[in-house]
Amino acid sequence: MQDLQTKAAAIRLVIFDVDGVLTDSSLFLGDDGQEYKAFNSKDGHGMKMLQAAGVPIGIITGRTSQVVRIRMQSLGVEHVYQGKLDKLPAYEELRDKLNLNDDQVAYVGDDVVDLPVMTRVGLAIAVQDAHPLTKQHAHHVTSAAGGRGAAREVCELLMDAQGTLDAALAPYLR
Repeated sequence: MQDLQTKAAAIRLVIFDVDGVLTDSSLFLGDDGQEYKAFNSKDGHGMKMLQAAGVPIGIITGRTSQVVRIRMQSLGVEHVYQGKLDKLPAYEELRDKLNLNDDQVAYVGDDVVDLPVMTRVGLAIAVQDAHPLTKQHAHHVTSAAGGRGAAREVCELLMDAQGTLDAALAPYLR
């Protein structure tokens, strides 16, 4: 547990996959071809709190959809990479853009396509319902499933390790 806390305290950027991490992996397609996704509002609030605490968030996803762009815009997430079937180049671009090293980045994934990035970062996190191989290569596995509070759990884990969680929650305890 101490190793996890130490790794989490060093994080200066967290990157989330979308399908299976910020959603439960379900894809809803309308007759018109429009794609719909369900996002967890508690995850969103955690992401806002983490960013307010000074840790930027990035998204790297293999799919491309307007709903992801709209949701990330509403959460203030500036670093959004969509349509990245090979996620490693997008990861390296974002890491370098923010002048970070691998140990300062956390990545949250759910499937084998996330492993090239997960095996590079300082803190690799798999959601509870991730593929077994993904879990095997994670430093931490959330207790919550993808789209069911896993992102909130990660945000609070990072803020707790960095000493910012109590301050983020204090306004709600007046």
